[in-house]
Amino acid sequence: MTGSHDHSHYAHGHVPVHRHGPASPHPAQAAPWSILRMTVLSRLAAAVVVSAVLWAVVWLAMR
Repeated sequence: MTGSHDHSHYAHGHVPVHRHGPASPHPAQAAPWSILRMTVLSRLAAAVVVSAVLWAVVWLAMR
């Protein structure tokens, strides 16, 4: 190789700058799903399902 060429973006000053103050925060992202929007009964049902799955994993591991 006859010469060296640095391909890093830092060497050329192409680093993207991320600047904003507290007065202009990031815009809110639309969440496709949130546990906070679930009803209490839905949360309880989801917790029971997750618990049953975890117990099934434990039961299968103990066999």
